[in-house]
Amino acid sequence: MCLRLLTVRARSRAELDRKLAEKGFEEEVRAEELDRLTATGLLNDQQFAQDWVLQQHNRSGKVGAALAHGLRAHGVGEEDVRAALDQLDSEQREERARELVRRKLGRSPDAVEAADQRLVGRLVGMLARRGYDGGLALRVVRSELSALSAG
Repeated sequence: MCLRLLTVRARSRAELDRKLAEKGFEEEVRAEELDRLTATGLLNDQQFAQDWVLQQHNRSGKVGAALAHGLRAHGVGEEDVRAALDQLDSEQREERARELVRRKLGRSPDAVEAADQRLVGRLVGMLARRGYDGGLALRVVRSELSALSAG
């Protein structure tokens, strides 16, 4: 059962443990099987966390607290959460924030003319929901709006 689940997508130890518990496996049997999968390298929470963070960052632009919340929901431990989040440096986060803002502005041809506080607020809010801190979000939004109006 574990191998079938791992074939579909990578999973954390806690996720597999929950699935096995749902199927009625005893705790001792679950622990033994999960230890065996860990020993063979098929189950690795640290690698799962690092891969998941990169995937979520590249796909949806999430960073920081948004990613940490998702990893905790998968049952990943705090040490692995911190290590996975540390792989994204500030330059990567800022560049991804710029891409998200550019993509959003690209959909609104009148964005430059309508660059009022509501637009700034919506863009900063969009970044905040993805885990970006307010200072970075505001700086990126203002910078991209300035570049767009200058170009």
